[in-house]
Amino acid sequence: MAVTIYGIKNCDTMKKARSWLEEHSVAYEFHDYKALGIDRAHLEAWIDQAGLDTVLNRAGTTFRKLPDAERENLNREKAIQLMLEQPSMIKRPVLEAKGKLLIGFKPEIYAGAFGG
Repeated sequence: MAVTIYGIKNCDTMKKARSWLEEHSVAYEFHDYKALGIDRAHLEAWIDQAGLDTVLNRAGTTFRKLPDAERENLNREKAIQLMLEQPSMIKRPVLEAKGKLLIGFKPEIYAGAFGG
């Protein structure tokens, strides 16, 4: 089964998610979207499946530091452009596996998805 986890290497939540996967012998590929970037197709698919409010990390420092003008009247297209320019605005981790999309990390949700 192909499992890909997207996020940022030094994020504490990412470290917890990756540790959980390793402890439960779930092989995965890690995509650091701060180092490698992310493409529009992924962002659009994630938003289609999970919703903009789930994908966009409004609570994060990067989003909060934006000028008010950039945060106001935020629609799908504007949000995608911001996330392409600054991937730190994407909630993390984003995990694709078994045709499922998991955003954020909660051990019980990962256990449900992987039977661990």
